[in-house]
Amino acid sequence: MVSVFSRRIIAYVLDFFVVSAVVWIITFLLSLIFGPMDILSVYSVFPFIVPILGFAYFVFLEKSKGATIGKALMYLEVRSRNGANINWPQAIVRNLTKIYWIPIIFDWLIGRIMKTDRLFGNLTKTVVVNML
Repeated sequence: MVSVFSRRIIAYVLDFFVVSAVVWIITFLLSLIFGPMDILSVYSVFPFIVPILGFAYFVFLEKSKGATIGKALMYLEVRSRNGANINWPQAIVRNLTKIYWIPIIFDWLIGRIMKTDRLFGNLTKTVVVNML
């Protein structure tokens, strides 16, 4: 049996692919609108747009469904420590480190040093639970 930690990593990679696919579709549609000659101007705003899309993806799905697509495929769910669904402030704060993808490593590392799961998970009193 694969550990919950390993499944969380797999879920995170799957979510990365989902967000990337959405960005690719948006890019394709914008290239149809602006034409191939102006696609560089579309790409120039991506460093600002992609983090917002990724952040919104995690916040919206974890709040509304309890899990992102990756977490759902790995049978994981985000809950408050008391077992209730998470609220909007919890969803927003726990996903702040996912805006640029890399800070999640520091979130996890600091959490391990503090003997918790993730620093922002600890701050928001949320946990990822196994649904198997």
